[in-house]
Amino acid sequence: MGKAQKYVLLGDATYPLQDWILKPYQEDENLTQRQLQFNYRLKRAHSVIENAFLRLKARWQILLKCDDCSLELLPTLVLACCILHNVCEAHDNPFNEEWLEGAEPTELPKPCQPAPAAMEDNRAEQVRELMCQYFESCGEG
Repeated sequence: MGKAQKYVLLGDATYPLQDWILKPYQEDENLTQRQLQFNYRLKRAHSVIENAFLRLKARWQILLKCDDCSLELLPTLVLACCILHNVCEAHDNPFNEEWLEGAEPTELPKPCQPAPAAMEDNRAEQVRELMCQYFESCGEG
């Protein structure tokens, strides 16, 4: 799009729109086709991420019970699991689907209400609009 962008995190409607947090457009009857497509693609990307974390936790089940290790060790433990997981995935190390049974996603408590508009960053709308244009230019998928 001719404009360098930094990395962003994906959030849902409960997060405030920031230039580093992408969230979907508020669902209503006034959304354009472009905005609907943006929301759809954001949802798809979010599900890919959830699946990747599920596979990571299934393969390295120590991540399911990190509450029994020290906080100083935790970042190193998570990083080591991520690196080893990526090595296994890159070398087509078989993933045992039975592992998923022990790593079912747990629903963590989330805010029920959208973030107040006052928490939103006005510059962030420009970032979301650029991403919306990018998704539109990529065609279907």
